[in-house]
Amino acid sequence: MAEGYCVKDKKMVEIKDPQKITMKNGKPATQGTCPTCGGKVTRIGA
Repeated sequence: MAEGYCVKDKKMVEIKDPQKITMKNGKPATQGTCPTCGGKVTRIGA
C-alpha cells in the first residue's frame, strides 16, 4: 500500500483509496485520504 504524510495527524499513514494523478508541473503523484482524520494525503513521485 502507498504511504503518505498526514499534516493534521503529523505522522505517516497508509493512503485510503489511492489514485494515481499527474500534477500541474507534469510530475506523478498518488493522492487519497487519511484513514484517521479523513484529510487529503498526497505523495509526490509515487
